[in-house]
Amino acid sequence: MRRALLYRRHTGRLPPLLTPRTFTEKVNWRVMLDRRPVLAGTCDKLAMKEHARRTVGGLLRVPETFWSGTDVAELAGVELPEHWVLKPNHSCTRALMGEGRPDPVDLARRTAGWVEDEYWRKSEEWAYRRARPGLVVEEFIGAPGRIPVDLKVLVLNGVPRVVEVHTDRGAAHRVRLYTPDWAPLPWTLGFPPGPDVAPPERLKDMLRAATALTGGIDMLRVDFYEDAGELWFGELTAYPGAGLSHLEPELDALLGRWWTLPGRRRA
Repeated sequence: MRRALLYRRHTGRLPPLLTPRTFTEKVNWRVMLDRRPVLAGTCDKLAMKEHARRTVGGLLRVPETFWSGTDVAELAGVELPEHWVLKPNHSCTRALMGEGRPDPVDLARRTAGWVEDEYWRKSEEWAYRRARPGLVVEEFIGAPGRIPVDLKVLVLNGVPRVVEVHTDRGAAHRVRLYTPDWAPLPWTLGFPPGPDVAPPERLKDMLRAATALTGGIDMLRVDFYEDAGELWFGELTAYPGAGLSHLEPELDALLGRWWTLPGRRRA
């Protein structure tokens, strides 16, 4: 009921559960009804990284995990590199960039409530509820002042369909969409259009990795970074935009046609 009301608040209508057709309708269907165990690990950062190492470790780099736990006081005895990142394991949008030896007291203040946060309640995304609550300190990608290219591949029924290029995420978020052959698409997911860019150096490897990482799941978005010619794994996303994004109607319909949902009984 909460999810249905949230959907109506964003779209102005109740969600169609018997005959979802567009991409956002189908993401919402997954949020409300799909409880397959195969989706449970897609919102757990540590589980996703292990999956990437096992599946495509030879194609790309997976950020090293330096520490994971629930009490940042433990970091007083952990040797960390000059630059590192601290994130929650069971949610998104939060991250702290650190330098050198950490100050556990300061980190405890800055991350207060992160472990206890029930992030899944924000949009009722079931797989986040299955993720292990905790914190992760991992390898910093790139170098300070050099922002890696943020790439996201949408895989539908085992086929990479769209590559998203995100720029200026910290300031004025912009997006440019391409086909897997790097032909520009006319949509931008509702964001201001980003600049035209050359294809990634590791485009073929990225598409191979995206296909392998989905493991036959009917829809996943696979996030990557490319920096100085190196391809990095980011994360998997089972609920792009939480099913509440205002996609252009033509794009929403097209992606919906490319995505075949599992039957209700299987889900």
